[in-house]
Amino acid sequence: MHDPETSVSEADARPRWYVIQCKGGESFRATEHLDNQGYDVFHPVLEVQKKRRQKLTWIAEPLFPYYLFIRLDRLASNWRPIRSTRGVLKLLTFGDEPLAVDDALVDMLREHPAGTWGEDANVYFRAGDAVEITEGPFRDLQAVFQSQKGEERAIVLLNMLHKQQRLEMPISQLRRR
Repeated sequence: MHDPETSVSEADARPRWYVIQCKGGESFRATEHLDNQGYDVFHPVLEVQKKRRQKLTWIAEPLFPYYLFIRLDRLASNWRPIRSTRGVLKLLTFGDEPLAVDDALVDMLREHPAGTWGEDANVYFRAGDAVEITEGPFRDLQAVFQSQKGEERAIVLLNMLHKQQRLEMPISQLRRR
């Protein structure tokens, strides 16, 4: 005969992934502090290019801003310190119960290292983006971003003399329109 009490405790003892909502811009801090407390935390990030001081640099951004995953079981894990951890806003719940996430979802996210979410995921400008030239002889003219050439150069299409002209220039001289 099936004992419901035994099956509940077996299910509760199995570690599951849960979702933590972080305070604005503090998901990296929350991850660090939870790691330091010995929790199994997964914070998926994506490497993206951003313009900083007129130069493109690679930075890590959360794949899910404000959220991270934590692996806990209902019986042995100490849940109390989580809510007072720096950077943590709350553990997501449905009613009064913590919201468990399917292991397959987290496994799939872990199998895709940062930067493999799509061919264009790491590019500050994408083909077809409208851009404005910010420096040089073509300053203040509008163009269309065509492609990146190396890390510092771009190819843009500029309308001149009733024809699109292909122009190579430093990426740092472009900004989105």
